[in-house]
Amino acid sequence: MNSIAKCIKEKYHYSIVVFKELVKTDFQLRYQGSFLGVLWSVLKPLMLFGVMYAVFVKFLKFSDGTPTFAISLLCGTCLWSFFNEATTTGMQSIVARGDLLRKIHFPTYIIVAATTMGSMISLGINMIVVIVFGFFSHAHYTWRVLLVPFSIVQLYAIALGVALLLGSLYVYFRDVSHIWEVVLQAMFYATPIIYPLSMVAKDYPLISKIMLLNPVAQTIMDVRHNLLSPEDIPTVWSWVDNPWLSSVPYILSFILLWVGVIVFRRNSPKFAEVL
Repeated sequence: MNSIAKCIKEKYHYSIVVFKELVKTDFQLRYQGSFLGVLWSVLKPLMLFGVMYAVFVKFLKFSDGTPTFAISLLCGTCLWSFFNEATTTGMQSIVARGDLLRKIHFPTYIIVAATTMGSMISLGINMIVVIVFGFFSHAHYTWRVLLVPFSIVQLYAIALGVALLLGSLYVYFRDVSHIWEVVLQAMFYATPIIYPLSMVAKDYPLISKIMLLNPVAQTIMDVRHNLLSPEDIPTVWSWVDNPWLSSVPYILSFILLWVGVIVFRRNSPKFAEVL
């Protein structure tokens, strides 16, 4: 067993070293030249949350009537910010690192993985803020908190799969970035982040169930459910009656990652030539 582990370590040692250095470099460059530096990874979602809370909760009165809605909004904002950032920067990462591809030989997927992992680090910082705020916002922490990492890993897998797919397309077609920007905007409003799912279910119960079949919406609701309040926040298992349908977003998550890997592997040998 030790010999197998040693062989794997030796085989991927170079890739692991490159991956670590790219993650470190990308994360440092993200805030280079700014006065507050890494603090922006916390301040940006907090400022976005403040705007959404003022507009949608205080002014438009979006709420599910539970004391956890505010912290749920903050949690959803942080998770969506991660998905938005990871897919967008991941999509552009190959083109941005074109000079590196032409000079050094290493597995190309590391560039996308390193970029999305930088977004994952920011999400980790943001989730600590959510947990701290939760103590002052009536969050009900239970043993289900232990399930949260699995949902976050699932969200990362979705983001990585999408980033690999979009990154492959972006090398050949720059229009992909504009299309993805519109798709992200549509997905944001189709995901119950700024409004409660119960608001949709009140008039359109079927649509509310279909919304949770979106794996991004499902992971966000799962994290909220398991982290903040299992009693007040619904999840796909409590909202969709059919257990087979409830498993659809999990299957779609795997399919997205699988398709992203396949498409990327087929096209990556040509990236250096095209760029």
